[in-house]
This record gives sequence, C-alpha cells and structure tokens, in this order.
Amino acid sequence: MKKIVFATHNAHKLKEVRTMMPAGTKVAGLDDLHFSDDIPETSDTLEGNALQKARFVRDAVGYDCFADDTGLEVAALDGRPGVHSARYAGDTCNSLANIRKLLGELSGKTDRSARFRTVIALILDGQEYFFDGIADGHITDTLRGSGGFGYDSVFVPAHYEQTFAELGDGVKNAISHRARAVAKLAGFLSQRKD
Repeated sequence: MKKIVFATHNAHKLKEVRTMMPAGTKVAGLDDLHFSDDIPETSDTLEGNALQKARFVRDAVGYDCFADDTGLEVAALDGRPGVHSARYAGDTCNSLANIRKLLGELSGKTDRSARFRTVIALILDGQEYFFDGIADGHITDTLRGSGGFGYDSVFVPAHYEQTFAELGDGVKNAISHRARAVAKLAGFLSQRKD
C-alpha cells in the first residue's frame, strides 16, 4: 500500500479526498503525523502556495505529499479575491467579514460571474505535478443557506439555482472545484500504480 500525505489539518477535506483515492493508496493527514509546524503560504498564486506547502511538508516528513490551495475569482473584481480569499478582509478576519467585503465591492455591478478554482500540487517520487478544478457560477446579492463554509452562502454554481450552502455537502462535493481537482489527482495516481 502506498502512503501519501495530504498537507491539511482539515478533517472534512481529508475525508472527502480519502473516498476518492484509488485502492491501495493510503492518505494521511497532518494530524495523523502529529505535524503542527506553521506551513508557509506566501506566494501570490494558487499554484505557488500549493507547491510551497507540498514542498515544506515533504521535506519535513519525508513522504510523498500533496497540498491544495483554493480561491474565489470574481470577474468584475479582476479575479479578486483569488489567492487572498481566506484573508480578504484582513489577516484576523472571518468568513462573514470576507463575504461582507465581497458583497460591498460588488454593489451596483451587473456582472456577478465568478468561479472557484482549486490547484493541487503533488510531489511524487521526486517529481512535481499540478491538477486543477474549476466550478463556474455567480455571486448572489445576499447570504443564502446554512451549510458549507467560506463563500458557499453567496456562490451559486452554474446550472443550479441554490448556493453551495443550500445544496448540501453531497451535491457540493460531487460538483465542486476541489472534487474536480481531486478526481484528476486520483486518476493520475491510478495510472501510476505498479
């Protein structure tokens, strides 16, 4: 069985990823390894942050590793908040503050198209690979729904009427940007099996 580390402390993300991995691949999270070092995220791109995290953890634990970074890219805001999505309203802000800033900046704008984009960086046998996933949609005027996290209550994915927060985890995880990126990663790992 091949062991690979997902550079995350997020139990929800880890569970989602584990269900999508090919048979014979064991995915460990950072908590499984009792890893608590601060992982740098100082790049100005999603690709850069994902690779920086993967390299840092790979060097620290010695196992093949992958890491992800996700951003919400809004057309009318020239792609913002993008790589700064988690800290859009400031370093000590929360999701609600980020959403309020986003809705404030979109006030009066007619183009509310947006997309979530996830980039996964994988370091496997000394080689580096990237996989991405995109969920197109638009931003609502108000918060809707009680599920999800982050910007889920204001993001309606294409071909749906409800926000990610209204759709529930089952639907969201099947169509999300992260699920699409992880599916590409899982397909790649399946092809690499001996």
